Amino acid sequence: MRKLLMMTALCLLTAEQMAAQETTIRDSKMCDNWYIGVNGGSSVKTTGVIEFYKMNPFGSLRIGRYLTPVFGLTAEGTAYFSDKQFVESRTFVKSVNASLLANVNLNNWFGGYVDKPRRVELVAVAGFGWGHVFGAGDVKLNDLTSKLGLDLTVNVGRARAWQFYLEPSIVYTLNRQTDVVLYNLQNSGVGVALGVNYKLPNSNGTHNFVRVGIRDQHEVDMLNQQLNELRHEQQQQEMALARSGRTIRELRDSLEEARQVKPATIIKKVTQVVNNNVLQPTVIFGQAKSAVDAAQMASVAMIAKYMKNHPTSRILIKGYASPEGNPESNQRLSEARANAVKQALVNRYGISADRLTTQGMGATDELFDEIDFNRVATFTDLTK
Repeated sequence: MRKLLMMTALCLLTAEQMAAQETTIRDSKMCDNWYIGVNGGSSVKTTGVIEFYKMNPFGSLRIGRYLTPVFGLTAEGTAYFSDKQFVESRTFVKSVNASLLANVNLNNWFGGYVDKPRRVELVAVAGFGWGHVFGAGDVKLNDLTSKLGLDLTVNVGRARAWQFYLEPSIVYTLNRQTDVVLYNLQNSGVGVALGVNYKLPNSNGTHNFVRVGIRDQHEVDMLNQQLNELRHEQQQQEMALARSGRTIRELRDSLEEARQVKPATIIKKVTQVVNNNVLQPTVIFGQAKSAVDAAQMASVAMIAKYMKNHPTSRILIKGYASPEGNPESNQRLSEARANAVKQALVNRYGISADRLTTQGMGATDELFDEIDFNRVATFTDLTK
């Protein structure tokens, strides 16, 4: 039993080391890298002189999954149809053996995984199982088993979906004559099998693992430089857009006030609106989007700072949509944009919700000449 525990621990440690090496393989889902297969062959009892005329035919079914390009697990069920040299039974299927096997792709372990499986590969197989003999009289019917094998595999097809293999192996009956777990050649059989596996389709569109492309440091530096340039250009555009938006809002509010008051009052109120009432920052949205983009959080932060500096202020958030689409959808979109800005102020910056009022203004093309610039949220201080 001590040897069995030591071998199990060694297998788990090896699997962990193999998985740690696969840093360039794209993450796969639980439904990926499964395969099914069948094999058949003959086995004979392991003795000093192997008597090949006493071969015992068998057939197996397999289902397994590769966890990494190196390490995998397989469940195998084997039926034996003869019992020469072994315990005699009186049934068509003489005995069965169900095993859980660990697979180690030696080519990928030592040579690394390439873009797809190699045409010819060596796979080591080892594991434990449970064996049962049918109709064996007084002989013990159930045994703990252990299988060791080596698969010479050939991957075929353009997608490498089919895998044919030749497998020599040895199967030990670990406690045939006693309850003590013991590897003894007298209680073992050697065999050779021919088999085929079919690798089921993966979510990545192939039947195998896919490597993640690796970029060198120079390419990474160039991409970072381009990203910084784009960010700077975006900041400049946002500043220009904010200035244009402020001027347009001032003119529009002034026109509205001029329709309702005398000229002398108009001059006074326009000055008040320009300087105090409408706040400068705006939040720009993508087409048909109501989520606040990370690049627009700077404007939200400015409003939050303003409200913290003016604890009695109350802000009206107006949401707008560009004129594409139907009026009902644009009205809902403008309301959603105003509410999204409000939630950002409340959740991220701790502004009290009762200090914020939202209003969906629907679609407009009057704020800016460019249609894309009309997808905004604006801020008005209601206490001034």
